[in-house]
Amino acid sequence: MNHQPQIKIPATYMRGGTSKGVFFRLQDLPEAARVPGEARDKLLLRVIGSPDPYQKQIDGMGGATSSTSKTVILAEPTQPDHDVDYLFGQVSIDKPFVDWSGNCGNLTAAVGAFAINGGFVEKERIPDDGFCTVRIWQANIRKTIVAHVPITNGEVQETGDFELDGVTFPAAEVQVEFMDPADGDGAMFPTGNVVDDLDVPGVGRLRATMINAGIPTIFVNAKDIGYAGTELQEDINGDPKALEMFETIRAHGAVRMGLIEKIEEAANRQHTPKVAFVASPVDYSSSSGKRIGSGDIDVLVRALSMGKLHHAMMGTAAVAIATASAVPGTLVNLAAGGGDRTDVTFGHPSGTLRVGAEARQVDGEWTATKAVMSRSARILMEGSVRIPGDAF
Repeated sequence: MNHQPQIKIPATYMRGGTSKGVFFRLQDLPEAARVPGEARDKLLLRVIGSPDPYQKQIDGMGGATSSTSKTVILAEPTQPDHDVDYLFGQVSIDKPFVDWSGNCGNLTAAVGAFAINGGFVEKERIPDDGFCTVRIWQANIRKTIVAHVPITNGEVQETGDFELDGVTFPAAEVQVEFMDPADGDGAMFPTGNVVDDLDVPGVGRLRATMINAGIPTIFVNAKDIGYAGTELQEDINGDPKALEMFETIRAHGAVRMGLIEKIEEAANRQHTPKVAFVASPVDYSSSSGKRIGSGDIDVLVRALSMGKLHHAMMGTAAVAIATASAVPGTLVNLAAGGGDRTDVTFGHPSGTLRVGAEARQVDGEWTATKAVMSRSARILMEGSVRIPGDAF
């Protein structure tokens, strides 16, 4: 029997925000994987170690969570006045598919650094000290993101004293601006309402804010589904009935938002939309044991990613939270106390996060101009990944 040897593919393993993933330059991929399609998907699945019925991804680079089953491909910019194209692939853990339907906001913080180190940013634009502004074209959602990457002695600075809840060690702060984060192909509120009644079989009629900003997200009130908004991962992820309920909410919300036509299609679109629940502030203990006081936050938010409660908060969902909080009358805005606001500090399972957004009405419809947050990023390993030559 003829067994093909493994092939080596240049890659960098990076943490960005509260996620980590395998980063590639498009030109470093095998020729068959340089274009979208089956070969590319198979290659990325094998790199990460999916599909894995054991849901451990032992034979790959994935970490068996939605936060660590991620891939990024960077390429020369296809849009004027941009430095790099950023394509994100969310790899399913136990199913043979890669979801290309949305962005990863957390890894965006690492994209700027990778673009500089990977030669996508012109050398004359990189200062000796200060910040390098990297204009990123997010190819999944066709939006501009601007990353302000700290530079020391002409190189990307990764160490620092910026602390991010959900990440153990401090690092250098990277400010990320999501420009015009609302869905460019449709309304920011696809139903035309900031709050809707969503009928969910087996759950009932729920009040819901469904928004396309950062990433399509369905917000419901925690109390309406039997929660307080202070839950940690173990409170939900070990409860099959709870996970089934959230998936049902997600599927029916996806149809209502026009993302899919039939409920059954949700199973093949795991990355989007997200589903989250909100509540007014109360004291709670984070997953690290850190005490979060009600006076430290404006609102409580918990969100699910790839069918499980996220250990902190997805960056793109944070954009959705910030944008929704800026629109009077949404469930996020009301849980935060209502009124006009340009920033919000929310409590999540690992701690707190402050995000800002600007939203305004144009011809009777809400639109967002910008959302801003701080993240950090660090190279964990660089070199090559290896996969069997017949894997794709």
